[in-house]
Amino acid sequence: MDQTLRQPRRKAAKRPTTEHLVERIRETLLYFGGEAHRRDVIANVAREVGVDVKNIPEDFESAVIVSFEETWRDEARRALYGFHLRFGEGSHRWGLKAATAH
Repeated sequence: MDQTLRQPRRKAAKRPTTEHLVERIRETLLYFGGEAHRRDVIANVAREVGVDVKNIPEDFESAVIVSFEETWRDEARRALYGFHLRFGEGSHRWGLKAATAH
C-alpha cells in the first residue's frame, strides 16, 4: 500500500500519573492564589492535560481527588507539597500552607 494513502495512527491518550496529577494540583492551587474549591481545581487540571472540561470523565475526576487525598494523608508528602484542608478532612476547599504557596 502506498505510504501517502495510509492514515496516521492516533496515539492513545495517556492518563496522567498520580505524581503528575499532584504536581498539576499544586500548580493550579498556586495559580488560584493558594486555595480553591476542588471542582475548580479538577476543571483546571483537566484543561491543562487536554480533557474536555464540559464533559470531565468520572475516572479522571476520581483520579484527581484520590491524588490529592492520598498526598494529604501522607505526612511526608503533605509537607513536601504543602497540601492543606482549611476545614478539615472531607472538605472540598483545597489549599496550600502559606509557607509553600510562595
